[in-house]
Amino acid sequence: MRAVARRTEIPDRNWVNIQWLARVRWAQTAGQAATVLVGQFVLDGLLPITSLFLVIGTGLVSNLGLELYFFGDRRREGAPTRTVHEWQLALLMMIDVAILTGLLYLTGGPHNPFGLLYVVQIALATVLLRAGWAWILSGLSVVSFGILLVAHEPLVISEANRAIGAWVALGVASAFVGYFLLRITGALAERDRELTQARGLAARQERLASLATMAAGAAHELSTPLGTVALAAKELERALMKASGEEAAAPAWTDLVGDARLIREQVGRCRTILEQMAQGAGTVGESVAACTVGELLEETMVGIRPAPTVHRDVGAELFRSSLRLPRRAVSQALRSLVTNAQDASPAGASVVVSVWASGDDALALSIRDRGAGMPSEVLARIGEPFFTTKAPGRGMGLGLFLARAVIEGVGGTLQIDSKTGEGTEVRVTLPTDVTPREAPATSSRSAVPRSVVSKPA
Repeated sequence: MRAVARRTEIPDRNWVNIQWLARVRWAQTAGQAATVLVGQFVLDGLLPITSLFLVIGTGLVSNLGLELYFFGDRRREGAPTRTVHEWQLALLMMIDVAILTGLLYLTGGPHNPFGLLYVVQIALATVLLRAGWAWILSGLSVVSFGILLVAHEPLVISEANRAIGAWVALGVASAFVGYFLLRITGALAERDRELTQARGLAARQERLASLATMAAGAAHELSTPLGTVALAAKELERALMKASGEEAAAPAWTDLVGDARLIREQVGRCRTILEQMAQGAGTVGESVAACTVGELLEETMVGIRPAPTVHRDVGAELFRSSLRLPRRAVSQALRSLVTNAQDASPAGASVVVSVWASGDDALALSIRDRGAGMPSEVLARIGEPFFTTKAPGRGMGLGLFLARAVIEGVGGTLQIDSKTGEGTEVRVTLPTDVTPREAPATSSRSAVPRSVVSKPA
């Protein structure tokens, strides 16, 4: 099965940072313009309006350039096409320090209470940049304020209004630090959560690849002894049939002939399974094909035991709707889940398989049993390789692990809800179209590797 990139890829840290930095710069440009206008017309100041707006315009033009350079192609094509480097973030923040210094130079220098905004720049640098760049920005801010101590234009505004300005400056600095830094760190935390999930998926895929290699080796090694058993069973059947015609106790011999024939049939079934494992394990061979929801369900039910019964709950219109996915691998994964539900169900109960549309491009399935359920400590481990709740000899603990790998490999999800005494529900979401598409070659994002084994259980 070919790799499929269905989920949103994890953004690069610098890409997250530059998006938030652009928003901060728009906010600070608007705040600078508003502050100048308030100081001039509300606080009765005599400010050099033209020079101040020229400095503010420099920041406006630089942010327009930032938007066009980094985000223009993204808005047209739907994905970033440029790599963001940390030095570019640092350069933009140096420009912001220079703009703040120019504004303070024209409005009283160290006597302007908005000198507090240097702290905002230092705080942003600490969050967005590595230690080296953060120290450089801190040093630049200190040097810039030191220059203002010896060179600045006087601030022509009354002392009472300066106190109001100090109060406003404290509020603006607090708002910037509180709001934007919390939002930036929240965005980075979300990215880290996505990265952790991606690493978990990659680890499961690595374990899956190891199991696939083991399956291929087992298929090769077991084919010879199974062939020998089949040949011996065939010869035994012939001998018993010949003897049954010569002995008086024909019914007893007939039973033995039936047993020998059953051995041959079961060996043939084992060889068929091993052939499927050898063809599918560890490969990306199965292609995406079109089918209907009904055809997928019918193939899922092939080989399912007649008891406990499986009740299908799916609307007629949805039953005929089209899908594009690796039909054999997905049906085998679903079959493994249905078989597990049958194993967990008591005698006389039924397993319910419900199917419904989940949006325009996804199919949702629910597989519910009325078994004993699982306590939370078992539920936390369910799906780990070789972990099983079945009795010895009834299972290897691989069916759910491989089913999850197949479903996630095509861009779907698998969730399990279970309560002791209330049974278990497995919810599966599958994309309706698993057509592979390539990620942009110049994107700075990292994709989650996806590969699945054709035989899930």
